[in-house]
Amino acid sequence: MYKVLIFSYYFPPKGLSGVQRTTKFVKYLPEFNWSPTVITTGDIAYFAHDYSLLEDLKNENIRVVRVNGKEINSILKKKGTMKMPREIFRKIYSYINSWFYIPDNKKSWANHAYKEAKKLCSEEKFDVIFVSGPPFSSVEAARKISEEFKIPLFVDYRDLWYGNQFARYPTPYHRIKTKRGEDATLRKVDKVVVTNRRLKERMMKNYPFLTHQKMLILPHGFDSEDLTLAKAGVTKLSKKMVITYSGLFYEYITPKYFLKAFKQIVKQHPEIAANIELHFIGFLRIENRKLIRRYNLQNYVVEHNYMEHIEALKKVLASDLLWFMVGNGRNADTISSSKMYEYFGTKKPILACLPDGALKTHLYDYEASYISDPYDVKMIRDNIIKAYNDFASGKQPKPKDEFVANFDRRTLTAQLATEFQFFLKVH
Repeated sequence: MYKVLIFSYYFPPKGLSGVQRTTKFVKYLPEFNWSPTVITTGDIAYFAHDYSLLEDLKNENIRVVRVNGKEINSILKKKGTMKMPREIFRKIYSYINSWFYIPDNKKSWANHAYKEAKKLCSEEKFDVIFVSGPPFSSVEAARKISEEFKIPLFVDYRDLWYGNQFARYPTPYHRIKTKRGEDATLRKVDKVVVTNRRLKERMMKNYPFLTHQKMLILPHGFDSEDLTLAKAGVTKLSKKMVITYSGLFYEYITPKYFLKAFKQIVKQHPEIAANIELHFIGFLRIENRKLIRRYNLQNYVVEHNYMEHIEALKKVLASDLLWFMVGNGRNADTISSSKMYEYFGTKKPILACLPDGALKTHLYDYEASYISDPYDVKMIRDNIIKAYNDFASGKQPKPKDEFVANFDRRTLTAQLATEFQFFLKVH
């Protein structure tokens, strides 16, 4: 088998966003004659752990090497799963970090990962290096290994590096140094993998030396095996219409406008509101619960807290309408959320509140969607009412099967493996 060395900070047993994409590539690569060795973190403190995801890594051709650094998560490893902080504290912590760490606060781990990778590459031959960012400090580490051992480097962008929607540049120096660091790295990369066309276009605008041949679009997806497992244990959550949100709220992703819209339905159409339940899977912060109480919606809300992936999928599959939200943050048009593509796999109708961009384009193609701008309370309200009427009449929209099939994780991994093979053949 061919060998690929993978750098992935976000990897099981961590939960939350950023974990699924690389995990599923690793799961399916052996089917296409590629044996992955993954360098990831050891036992560190984190906001959520999902040990069920380790089941994806049991193939004998998958090897996981764990290293710790001296970043805060490694230092606090004895705390295990930590409580999710309030959003204001998360922002303060992020701002403080932005002064001292470029490109991010995972540099210590990236340095240790580099040392481990150097040891591995001295002992055996790898055909390709694959690294997923953020964090982009791990991309810099992978670049150094690629240069030293002359191994082709594939860099996977889940989000922007320079201009990232969550990045803060406290001074012009920080902004310039970040951009120069990315520029230097991209000039040494053999292939850039991105999640959507908007992200590709933004990067090619920022770095004109990038060519179409150097870029590959591989969207997020869903794992049909996970869905099959989850479907075996699905039971209806309620006789009412269940609207479910799965994930976190932070930065520009807020339940505020959705809850405002639902409050209007409670006032104007109480007979409809009485037949709807709002389910939240994940962590509701204190400020989120305050919003629910402010609008007096406690009797309509069901909170499930964080759940392992398959258990969360069961709740999603048992729902009648799936809600998704992205706000108008910086470069929001380039955002690709893995959650929405998993929603696609369920073939459930989607209530989407988001700006123009890659996600909205795919939602129109999905067809089984009710779409509004993220802060348009009236349109969100009207879409909920329309979705309810469709539910009550048994006429909920259905997605296009051929469109959904494009996002199967096995299919996407096959495309990645083909790119690996093609690059080796040509070069």
